[in-house]
Order: sequence, then structure tokens, then C-alpha cells
Amino acid sequence: MQQAQMRYLRESDESDVDIPKGKASASALRKMPRGDAQADLFVPSMWDVATKDSRSLMDVAVFRLSKRDKRAGETIRYDLVDGYVEVKAGPDGMASVWDYDIVLMAISCLTEAMNRHREGLCEKPGRTVRPAVVDILKFCRRSDGGRQYEEIENALDRLKNTTLKIVRTRKGRGGRTMREVEGEGLLSNYRVSSYAQNGTVASVEIEVPNWIYREVVESKHPEILTVHPNYFLIEPGLGRFLYRLARRVAGRGRARWSFKLIYKRSGSLGSFKEFSRMLRRLISANDLPEYTLAEDEGKSGPMLIITNRDALPGELSEAIDNEADA
Repeated sequence: MQQAQMRYLRESDESDVDIPKGKASASALRKMPRGDAQADLFVPSMWDVATKDSRSLMDVAVFRLSKRDKRAGETIRYDLVDGYVEVKAGPDGMASVWDYDIVLMAISCLTEAMNRHREGLCEKPGRTVRPAVVDILKFCRRSDGGRQYEEIENALDRLKNTTLKIVRTRKGRGGRTMREVEGEGLLSNYRVSSYAQNGTVASVEIEVPNWIYREVVESKHPEILTVHPNYFLIEPGLGRFLYRLARRVAGRGRARWSFKLIYKRSGSLGSFKEFSRMLRRLISANDLPEYTLAEDEGKSGPMLIITNRDALPGELSEAIDNEADA
């Protein structure tokens, strides 16, 4: 595997946006791993299911975007209209946006199993997913070389020990305001079996948290969105966050978000000035899957215009303007 790919796939001492200075139009996408486009007859079809994500948390970063800053023991809070979300990291560090690929795989596998269940082809799925390691790497479009096997165990540990506290308010009976609090990890439990001689992972067992299971399996109308397969090729952490934000707020049309609001929802540790510089590099590259990025002036500062590349004229007229929230 090429050196650039190894830098992306492992935890390293790099910034969250790996776009070289002086190359504002550098691509935000890494190259596909070797064998990515060729089906392997000896690999189960799990890795080939459509990638899904939970719409409910796609407009906040429930993970860190930086490869360098582990953020061990830290808490990020996002204030929302009807409450707030807190992301709390364990002692080994906060789960990263790259670790979250495993959560996407779990959501996707549950969604596929539920679709088959509704068609009468299989039993209702449980909370446990048992992928082969090669399935995880194939699904996330990663090479199976180097430290990938041991990195899976580290990623699972960070996901289990990164917890979400979601606080919402709603109107209850008699007009009384109810406060609802829910706390869970990005993953509930995991089990990894590996060979003691060389540390190579033999099998993985993942238990998805209740909040994912309820939304995918028990909800009558799951709020699950399909993610473009090239999402996994997005190299900068900020680029990945922008794609997830675009998928939720723009969908098939267009959305307007202020730089300030995106900065707040990203959980970035850097200054707003540095964040804006990195955001403008992604706008200049303009090669995220499905969406184009452009900058415009708003009443309180720069705005990001997110547009679906295949949007119809009627869909573009339904812009979402969040400038007032900035």
C-alpha cells in the first residue's frame, strides 16, 4: 500500500486536514486501495451492502476530526434548539471519524438484515454483528496490510469508551415540558480473538448500542440515509464531517450554512480563522462525493453553499438558510 494511504489509515501525528500548504486545489480524496474494484470470491458479500448512516446525528461531530489530538478525557458539547449533545472521551482517547467507519458498517449490516427480514427472507436481526476482519477492511475501503488488524482493536476500544449524552425537551401531556436524557457509547461491547504469536485478529464480535438498534430495527420509519461509497476515500477529517452534514441538510437539493455554525458543530480545537482556511481549501478542491461547495457572503459572515450535483431546478429552490443560527 502506498505511503499516503498508510498515513491516512493509521493514527498519526498529522492535522485533521491533510491538504498541503500552497496547494489549495489538492484533492480531498485518497486513492482506492489495491483490489478495491475487484470482487473477491472468497470474501462474504457483507462488505458490498449499501453504506447507511443515522440521520439523527449527522449534523454534529460525535467524534474527533483530528488524527493528532487524541482528546482523552475531554467532553464536547453541542447546544441544539431542543437540547444538547455531549460527547465524552475515555482515557485512551476519543473515537475518531475514521473509527466511526465501523459504526457505519454496523448500521449498514443491520439495515440490510432488516430489509431482508421485511421481505421474509430471514429472522429479525439481533444487536450483535460478527464480521470477518477482511469484511471490515473491505467495507471501509482499506487495504489489509500493515497495522490494519491491530488498529481495528484500538478503534473498537475508543468507540466503546466514547459516550454520548443526548438531552432533549418536548411537550408532554397537559402542555408540561418534559426533559429526556439518554446516555450510551458509540458501541456497546466487543470481543476480539487474535493469534497470540503475531497479534493477527481472527474474529470480531460487535454489539451495537440500543440507540442504533432502536432506530434501525424497532422504528417504524427509520431515519437512515444512504452514504456514497466514496465517502471512505475522503482523507481530511473535516471533509468527512462536511459530507455527512451535506447528506443530511442538503439531501437532493441545496443548503446554506454559515462558517461559524459549521465551526461550532465540528468540535474543532483550532481557531475559527484556521478552521475557515481549511474549509476554503476543501471548497477550492470541490471534489466531495455528490456535492459541490461554494462560498457566499452572509449577514454575519461567510456562508457555505452545499449543492447536490444531480439536483433538479425545483429542488434547488428549497434552500435551507441557517444563517440566523450562527
